[in-house]
Amino acid sequence: MKTILLGPFLSFLPSRWRAALPLSSSVNWPVAAALSAILEFLLAVLAFLAWYSYSVTHWAADAVGSAIRNGADIPPNGVGLAALATMLLHPLTWLIVFFQLEAIVRFLAGAFTHKAFGTFPLFLLDKILARLGAIGVARPPAETDRAWSSFVSAVRQRINSLRLPVLPDELVHTKDADGEVLAVCSSHPKPGWDPPRVVFSDNVYYRLERISEQPGTRPYVYFLRRLSAGVPGRSVIQYSPRDSSQKE
Repeated sequence: MKTILLGPFLSFLPSRWRAALPLSSSVNWPVAAALSAILEFLLAVLAFLAWYSYSVTHWAADAVGSAIRNGADIPPNGVGLAALATMLLHPLTWLIVFFQLEAIVRFLAGAFTHKAFGTFPLFLLDKILARLGAIGVARPPAETDRAWSSFVSAVRQRINSLRLPVLPDELVHTKDADGEVLAVCSSHPKPGWDPPRVVFSDNVYYRLERISEQPGTRPYVYFLRRLSAGVPGRSVIQYSPRDSSQKE
């Protein structure tokens, strides 16, 4: 309930500010940020329409009326075109467009990478205050880089998922000095397959060691290390590669 009622408004805050709130642990921040981004986008669209209406009824109307009085031949849609031209020259227009684009980025981050990005102006203010020593120590740049890298990677994977056909997994069994390794080559990302998760397949337990990408129709490769034993549990991934081609 807090995620729906309060989360969308509080998620505009930078992550360090949200962490200091008493209800921080009870809010699903990625979901709240996605809802917040939808709200932000709708408000930005309404602001754009209101700003366009104001431009039509004030600046553009005055400019077109003055031109007509001076003998200019202006078509009926001239007021609308003049309003758009006037808007493109005004910084408020680009500010509204910025918040529209920010809303899209925040929604994609919350929906696909489970990152809760606050609004950029408050993020910038947080950095300035932290640099001045007003509120603690700024978050390390490496952490911010990882968050954005994760976001960009998730968006790229989403685009590839829409582009590539759904194919059965290709399984490649190999051995090294430490034992047996199963490489699962997939045409699409596997949600929840994050190292070091345990995978149970064909009555064998594996540990997911790493993930890599390669060119081709099955770009996502999951490397699983065979375990001598395992224990069933909710965290164990049940994997059944149906109709998969296998290589030795």
